[in-house]
Amino acid sequence: MTTVLETCCISPPPADELTLPLSFFDIIWIHFHPIRRLLFYEHPCSNTEFVQTLVPKLKQSLSLTLKHYLPVAGNLLYPLNSDEKAVLRYVAGDSVPLTIAESTNDFDELVGNQARDADQFYDFVPHMPPAIDESGHKLVPLIALKVTLFPGRGICLGFANNHALGDASSIVGFMLAWASINKFARDDEFLTRNGKSLPIFDRSVLQYTNKIDSIFGKIPLKESSSFPLPTNRVRSTFILTQTDINKLKDLVISKKPNLHHVSSFVVTTSYVWTCLVKSGDAIGEEVGGDESEVFFFPADARGRLNALVNPPVPLNYFGNCLGGGMAKLEHKEVVGEEGFVIAAETVAEEIKNRVNNKDEFLKGAENWMSLMGTFAGMKTMGVSGSPKFDLPNADFGWGKARKLEVVSMDEEKYSMSICKWRGIEGGLEVGLSLPKQRMEAFAAFFRNGLK
Repeated sequence: MTTVLETCCISPPPADELTLPLSFFDIIWIHFHPIRRLLFYEHPCSNTEFVQTLVPKLKQSLSLTLKHYLPVAGNLLYPLNSDEKAVLRYVAGDSVPLTIAESTNDFDELVGNQARDADQFYDFVPHMPPAIDESGHKLVPLIALKVTLFPGRGICLGFANNHALGDASSIVGFMLAWASINKFARDDEFLTRNGKSLPIFDRSVLQYTNKIDSIFGKIPLKESSSFPLPTNRVRSTFILTQTDINKLKDLVISKKPNLHHVSSFVVTTSYVWTCLVKSGDAIGEEVGGDESEVFFFPADARGRLNALVNPPVPLNYFGNCLGGGMAKLEHKEVVGEEGFVIAAETVAEEIKNRVNNKDEFLKGAENWMSLMGTFAGMKTMGVSGSPKFDLPNADFGWGKARKLEVVSMDEEKYSMSICKWRGIEGGLEVGLSLPKQRMEAFAAFFRNGLK
């Protein structure tokens, strides 16, 4: 049982109004569901210490963090009946909703790796406030936060954001800043570490090589903030140690000695993808051998030479700035004896020929929205997050997070989350949300393939 102790709104210190036009990279996410994540921390704490010490400190540090991340406290201003373009806007009085709660749920079960009922995690996810009407516009909140105490065991920090606010790089940057400012009770350490690379909000750094911003008109706004309950899913975590990853790399290289870029990301995602596809067959899903299986993966466009933005986008740009790659194979190829090797080869070649090719990366971005429709009905898998961002490293003064759960994967069919493993250096932690029978079949393929 989870009980709400307090709901409040946290504003930054007084600041000037800020309005940011949505870029092409923002607009394509405006119809997407909220991104919901949970960080679990092992930090034995009493209710009294939580309410009287930790919560006031979190509120103060959040306000100070928003000083450096004003758009987070603002709203999406979406015009209803005009040709006016949507913008992100912060004005005096804007704030971030924060919920404080206490739970009697089993902390140790929640942070385990075993299959766990996905529905229970929504006790710790903040509700995004509904959009409101304002002078011919929809005013859409961009983020919501929730902090839940498990007395004597730990704390869960939940956050949900509208994807139009920013991609994983931006949101993780905000969370790391909040963690640092909370840990040191001031922003000196944050400014010392990031003084020359504070977040850039100015959209003029996006110097497009074509008129892509003018191509896109209005994209339908997704207003629903309800949870997808019941999910009819379980959540499980799978660990690939450095030894496992090296074994997978060696297998690929032994079959494809001339293949380049056989990275940990390549073998991890390819292995999970092939295990997932095989698990569908194992539970009796009927898929024709010639049907397509598609794997999408994001790639941060910051600092990367590309065909759309010149010069490259600064590394500290705050907003959305994602490209990506796509591996497409026939079902019979993925489930075949050499399925993993073929998948790894396809992903590695896509990274080499598209993501790491400045003439191909982001090329044809103006067609992305229309192309997405062509994948409707296909079997797809995606990736949420990246070990590069290392969100569990956010230390609020309680140490690194014990567990990351990307709850919004419940609304996708299907996706995996990836982060660094807290165990031995070099390992990776993969999170999945699947129907129970599918998860059991996946787990069997995952285990057996590493023997």
